[in-house]
Amino acid sequence: MSDEELAKDLGLVSALTIGIGTMIGAGIFVLPGVAAQEAGPVVVISFVIGGLIAMVNALAVSELGTAMPKAGGGYYYINRGLGPAAGSISGLGDWMGLAFASAFYCIGFGGYLTGMLEGTMFAFPTLDFVLFSVTDIQIGALIAGILFVGVNYIGAKETGGIQTVIVTLLLLILTVFAAAGLFQFEWSTLMTDGPAPLGYGEILPATALVFVSFLGYAKIATVAEELKNPGRNLPIAVIGSVAIVTVIYAVLVGLMVGIVPWDTLSDETPVSQVAEHSFAGIPVLEVVGVGTISLAALLATASSANASILSSARINFAMGRDKLVSDELNEIHPRYATPYRSIALTGALIILFIVALGQSLEILASAASVLHLIVYALMNLALIAFREADVPEYDPDFHVPFYPITPIVGATLSLGLIYFMDFEVIALSFAFVVGSLAWYWFYAREHTTVQGVLSEHVLERADEMPDAAVTAVEKASPEVAGPHRVMVPLSNPRTEETLMDVAGTIAAERDGIVHAVHIVQVPDQTPLNRADAVTDRIGVESQKLLDRASERFADTDVEVETTTVVSHRAFEEIFDAARRYDADTVVMGWGEDRPWAAGRAERPIDELTHDLPCDFLVLNERDFDASRILLPTAGGPDSDLSAEVARTFADATGADVEVLHVVDDDSERESGEEFLASWAADHDLSDADLVVDTSGDVEDAIARAATDRSLLLIGATERGLLSRLVERSLVFNVVDEVECSVLLAERPTKRTLRERLFGLEK
Repeated sequence: MSDEELAKDLGLVSALTIGIGTMIGAGIFVLPGVAAQEAGPVVVISFVIGGLIAMVNALAVSELGTAMPKAGGGYYYINRGLGPAAGSISGLGDWMGLAFASAFYCIGFGGYLTGMLEGTMFAFPTLDFVLFSVTDIQIGALIAGILFVGVNYIGAKETGGIQTVIVTLLLLILTVFAAAGLFQFEWSTLMTDGPAPLGYGEILPATALVFVSFLGYAKIATVAEELKNPGRNLPIAVIGSVAIVTVIYAVLVGLMVGIVPWDTLSDETPVSQVAEHSFAGIPVLEVVGVGTISLAALLATASSANASILSSARINFAMGRDKLVSDELNEIHPRYATPYRSIALTGALIILFIVALGQSLEILASAASVLHLIVYALMNLALIAFREADVPEYDPDFHVPFYPITPIVGATLSLGLIYFMDFEVIALSFAFVVGSLAWYWFYAREHTTVQGVLSEHVLERADEMPDAAVTAVEKASPEVAGPHRVMVPLSNPRTEETLMDVAGTIAAERDGIVHAVHIVQVPDQTPLNRADAVTDRIGVESQKLLDRASERFADTDVEVETTTVVSHRAFEEIFDAARRYDADTVVMGWGEDRPWAAGRAERPIDELTHDLPCDFLVLNERDFDASRILLPTAGGPDSDLSAEVARTFADATGADVEVLHVVDDDSERESGEEFLASWAADHDLSDADLVVDTSGDVEDAIARAATDRSLLLIGATERGLLSRLVERSLVFNVVDEVECSVLLAERPTKRTLRERLFGLEK
């Protein structure tokens, strides 16, 4: 079963222009007038501060993006780092935030398009309906929205090409505009009432308002899976786009408030207003200049809408892939290789926002900003989670400087900026977070199989963590686990067929996967990265072994995965591989070279230092036959695992199961029978033969009962390591004495060092 992937057809220039094109849009062509009315001439500082906050976050985006170049960008990092609850907030927030932003950009496009067509036969009418009306600007916005949704539907390569053309023309036009504006710039205009007539306290509220102008940089990461050479191109594109745009904003906004007094700057078309002043008195230049600026505005708002639609659709695609939303959104178009259903759904939301909120630009802009600020804060926290958990697979090509200060500052600044927004916007953000968590709790939690790095880190160190933290993580964890993965370490062709049969039976009954891992040991003197060069036979022999493993299930519905691992420590690698591949059960052969650990799955040192990564079944084969099973039990987690295996064989092959419980003498028979009946009922084995032995000698009782049984299912010993060094364990003695096959079952349990050394107290 292979995952669907997106084609890698975006280069550095296309990625850079996606970032620049998203940022230089309606933000610069619409918002300077609105922001100037709020902050005065110091609005220039508001744009610079917004750029600095964006730059701090861009560093985190660059590290995460080079470590995990996957479609979905910030959502993907947060979902993997902080878990699916935070992933739901970030995914829905980023997706909806981009849909709001796309509608905002389309409205900006519609405004400039309407201005150009005003007084001509192509002017749009205002349409009045029973409950609402659609203005001419909204009609222009709808045209833009439909156009760019269609472009994204066709594919990323076409999108990247259009984006490059748009941004190139846009930068040329803005350069000419800035050059012409320099001749009209007056310090006296800028400083008419001083630099901050409304007070310096308005700088940050204005920053919160204009932050929607800086949303493009993180969107580059949402198409990272389609980037060529993402390790190099992604950081350059992300950081470079923020730096370029911040400089452009500072220059252009400074020119605007130095040409037109800040309190008279237009709320709707400030750039066109400034252009009229700049080219006033020169009729030809006035007409051409203003017309060119209007064209630039169309290009800018179009590029922003185009890039945002592209990015939002990819987020939806990634969420569908993780089952936080319907998996049907994963569908890739057979011709265009794009997630076309996701793009269509995103387009429908954009059109809805244009129609419903198109007459309230401030709501669209603020909603887009606040949702993205929440995502940026979570992204910085996810970076910290990856670093602190020391995930082996986390190997970015770019590292944020001054860790952990940088991501902490990024998260603080992002959340802090929300404080300076209007109360309605803050309430919207709170409601959205609550709604996203509700979506996760009632829908996604029952579908997704993703467990975040932070959750795994907490659960693996549950003894060291506060109880409240462990409880919170356990409650928030997904309810649905992934397919049950049964790992089989293969090394001996003589035993491989039996091990695979046991694994296949378990996987088939649990709708799981068999993962055959051929572990090849090489001498310590041989570097692992040179093993293939000096041992050519490894590849051939491994492939033969794995091919036989796959052929074993060729006529069944059991999915088989195969892997070859070269290691200096073949036995220890079994447990490392189980952790690395997230195995649920390991089925392995009995090791005759480890007699004093025979009562447990691991070697003594490993038994003392950590817990098992998953359930282990260790088979000592003697003409394997699972038709007549003996299951001794005195309770405990290992007996629970034995019962599950017995039930599996009974259901799959009709095996006859006998459950044995040993008591000290006949006076305990009644209590023994009560225990056994209750235990069997709890483990779905009421149909088994229930036998109580009153001899008091557990070892002899098992040996006698095993004489007419073909498979002994026995739990790992609970005796400590020191006691087993003095006297051989029950398990080891029984394995030696019985003639049938033995399957040792051991389930991971939390044990103190004392319990590991001296055993569990009775």
